[in-house]
Amino acid sequence: METPVNLAPFHPDAPHVQSLQPASLSGWIILIFALTCGLSVANIYYAQPLLDVMAADFGIEPASIGLVVTLTHVGYVAGLLLIVPASDLIDRRKLIICQILLSAAALTIVATAQHVAILFVGMICVGLLAVVVQVIVAFTATLAAPRQQGHAIGLVTGGVVIGILAARFVSGVLADFGGWRTVYLVSAFLMLIMGLVLARVLPGGAPSTARTGSYWAIVKSIPALFLRERILRERGILAFLIFASFSTLWTAMVLPLSTTPFSLSHTSIGLFGIAGLAGALAASGAGHLADRGHANLVTGLSLLLLSFSWLLVGLLPASLLLFVVGVVLLDFAIQAVHVTNQSVIFTARPDARSRVVGGYMVFYSTGSAVGAISSTTAYAQFGWTGVSMLGAAFSLSALLFWSSSSVMRQRQHNI
Repeated sequence: METPVNLAPFHPDAPHVQSLQPASLSGWIILIFALTCGLSVANIYYAQPLLDVMAADFGIEPASIGLVVTLTHVGYVAGLLLIVPASDLIDRRKLIICQILLSAAALTIVATAQHVAILFVGMICVGLLAVVVQVIVAFTATLAAPRQQGHAIGLVTGGVVIGILAARFVSGVLADFGGWRTVYLVSAFLMLIMGLVLARVLPGGAPSTARTGSYWAIVKSIPALFLRERILRERGILAFLIFASFSTLWTAMVLPLSTTPFSLSHTSIGLFGIAGLAGALAASGAGHLADRGHANLVTGLSLLLLSFSWLLVGLLPASLLLFVVGVVLLDFAIQAVHVTNQSVIFTARPDARSRVVGGYMVFYSTGSAVGAISSTTAYAQFGWTGVSMLGAAFSLSALLFWSSSSVMRQRQHNI
């Protein structure tokens, strides 16, 4: 059984205090971490601008093709629960390298699949192994100095966001050039190269705690952590809602843009990822503000902006320009909340970072899966208006939840 850890009451706007003594974290290692995270997380999102051609290739109905994205996130959730917690027990260096090399194999399976069942199994494996991102994020938090933790997490998470958004542009270009299978073959090659690089430069990754509990005890302790710590539950629910909103946009967007009146190519649709990237990178300072004690303020303003962004996104097809502005604002808001969430939860339980981030990302991935499958269904039934209303509902729910949680927390503080 896990040994209980006594913590002082945690406030989300308190400056970060960390009980563990970190090792040094060079800028070069941060860059490699960010690049690895970007390449790894991109594997989950390559399919989104390719859903139409994948549906045609395998004979899948457009209303059901969102299942490709959903199954990838199902695999991701499984990896968060079964793989990420292991890094609290074993050498993270070995775990990271192993996941990267196995990812290359899974991507090759997807690229060569000739039957839809093989495609689905391959996508589940891709998602399962992509959780290497969270092992790296937890490793970053362990190595970073206390007052730089949020900033370092923000930089590495910036690599994640670049991977998520640039994936759409890269996959669009490669698909127009050599078909959708080329996307996954190229990614498999890049992951293989990245695995070899990491084997040479990655520092030792000893477990973040001195605890010697069994693997299954560590895995089973994740629900207990979130039941015990209110701040973990709150940030997890916010992650579910904001990434359901995020996935609603990016999964369904290819459907109206690839048909009349736009009839855009996959390369052109991928450029919207570059537009979103500008907004997401602008939010990289959110972790720095959290370090300074402004986590709750950043969260509230970002959720308000997220809800507003859907008003502009919903103007498609009347105004493509305002749609792009909405995409930029949406990605800015979601990245700001996500970085702040991670900074807050790592501070709440510095002794269990891998388990905390694993549990948190279950909310993230579940929200992404729900957004993916519900957005294509909404589009099939109600068109882009239905998609916009769905995304706005997720965003407003997040804003209302944050507001009510903040009020309750303030009342308890005043008692």
